[in-house]
Amino acid sequence: MTGQPQPEPDPDPTRFPPQVLRDYALLADGERGAVLGPRGDIVWMCAPRWDSDAVFAALLGGPGGYSVTPMDRFVWGGFYEEGSMIWRSRWVTNHGIIECREALAFPGDPHRAVLLRRVIAVKGDAAVRITLAPRASFGRHGLTHLHEADGTWTGRSGPLHLRWTGAPASTRPVDRHDGLIAGLLVPAGGHHDLILEISDQALPDRPPDPDAAWEATDTAWAAVVPELPGCLEPRDARRSYAVLRGLTSASGGMVAAATTSLPERADAGRNYDYRYVWIRDQCYAGQAAATAGAPTLLDDAVRFVTARLLDHGPDLKPAYTTQGAAVPDQRTLDLPGYPGGKNLIGNWVNRQFQLDVFGETLLLLAAAGRADRLDTDHWKAATVAAEAITARWTEPDAGIWEIDNQPWTHSRLICVAGLRAVARLPHAGAAVGEWLALADKITAETAATAVHPSGRWQRSPQDPALDAALLLPSLRGGVPADDPRSTATLAGYLTDLTRDGYAYRFRHDGRPLADTEGSFTLCGFLVALALQQQHRPVEAARWYERTRACAGTAELYSEEFDVHQHQLRGNLPQAFVHALHLETAARLNHPPGPLNPPS
Repeated sequence: MTGQPQPEPDPDPTRFPPQVLRDYALLADGERGAVLGPRGDIVWMCAPRWDSDAVFAALLGGPGGYSVTPMDRFVWGGFYEEGSMIWRSRWVTNHGIIECREALAFPGDPHRAVLLRRVIAVKGDAAVRITLAPRASFGRHGLTHLHEADGTWTGRSGPLHLRWTGAPASTRPVDRHDGLIAGLLVPAGGHHDLILEISDQALPDRPPDPDAAWEATDTAWAAVVPELPGCLEPRDARRSYAVLRGLTSASGGMVAAATTSLPERADAGRNYDYRYVWIRDQCYAGQAAATAGAPTLLDDAVRFVTARLLDHGPDLKPAYTTQGAAVPDQRTLDLPGYPGGKNLIGNWVNRQFQLDVFGETLLLLAAAGRADRLDTDHWKAATVAAEAITARWTEPDAGIWEIDNQPWTHSRLICVAGLRAVARLPHAGAAVGEWLALADKITAETAATAVHPSGRWQRSPQDPALDAALLLPSLRGGVPADDPRSTATLAGYLTDLTRDGYAYRFRHDGRPLADTEGSFTLCGFLVALALQQQHRPVEAARWYERTRACAGTAELYSEEFDVHQHQLRGNLPQAFVHALHLETAARLNHPPGPLNPPS
């Protein structure tokens, strides 16, 4: 039996202090995610979908959260169960050890989130304080229509229906805070289950059975995350694969990150909403899955990207919602924000043209074609992408880093890589000659206008600087790996844009690299891949290991890594970093082949 110790009087269950990003974990079920802190506090979750309004917004200084926290003083730890997004919070107290097994029931229902929490008394009795304060629409709606029967509480928060099963008998409302609070005592060796359901539709008549829900979630994760024996450090590769799968909805769309507005640098104004599907990131994930021999995520990426190409053709946007809808316009939230940041939802990417996405879609489709996974619609999508490049390759675009419109060298050469990759497929058909001729034409024009006097590629005809993105064309087969421009670009990049084993995108100004932004974790993996391609495997391995270490306690990567403070910066977890980690782990586990484009 479990007892009900009384929690401290009237704490505010809607407020949770912010933690450094490295100390957060993520629960994910494909349709939404929950950010979990070291005090057992779920401080961010949007429901019912990734891009919906938040029901827990404490991460951005708003109200709303759900915590299970030891009453005794404690030190915190935790880990993901291998090959899953099931997290175990672990607290060592003065009197024992407590764990809380945590997950979103997987795979997720598009309308109903099911949060599973199992408090386990590992050593000694487990005394915990529980607070539940759902606040829908970024805090605008409190907890209403409360009703309790036999340990199950039901209620509403704005448009959302809620049901909380397993509530201790000590549970009571805290009226002035619109929340519930309880104390729970679990005897040594025992456990206690809590299940929270949140839905935009009426809930089923019966709540889930805890044992059945855990068994189904365990089984589902075991079925979708492959062993990946062909990767370096398969356990870590599986972690990145699980993250990518957890961010991928039933539509096949994979969000770029679970969060919005986490600053890349304090008070620098670089805060963005990444709860949408970037076509480029989706292609990176699909190519990584193909390289690792894991076709399910490849199929998801191909399915989502094909649908968008067939819907929008040459007007393909850089990003969409997981439902395939337009990304909403950017607007500001009236919340304090994560320290150093400001609050935005929506994204101005919806107004941009990014030429390279057409090249990336062709590279993705080519990877699927090499695995014999293309059907008629996929070939139609390839034709649409090639025609879009034909029509638009001379237009300036916002580029991979989404800044000012220029004829970016990376954008053009990635289109070349995509055209050549898809033309090499056995069933490419009569258009092959046209595609190869177009690739040659773009290459010639780019070579005539965007080669630096030193012999390397430069960012654009107007910008002579270096850029990490210029490592990608040779990696993707846009130009040969042994082309003097490829080797000169890598040499220049290593000299000018890396420091102490960390890689940066480009120079913002004349200050030292680490003073303008964090090292860009994606770029460290690109360096490892480029060195491997150049038959420098020892250096490649060093870069891989250095970059692999730029993760938080939960082995999640953000967009940037603050070298001075060894902190994560930007939204969490960043899907394209996990994708490049997976691809690098797969490619570096095999000796490099001849200096030619990767197959």
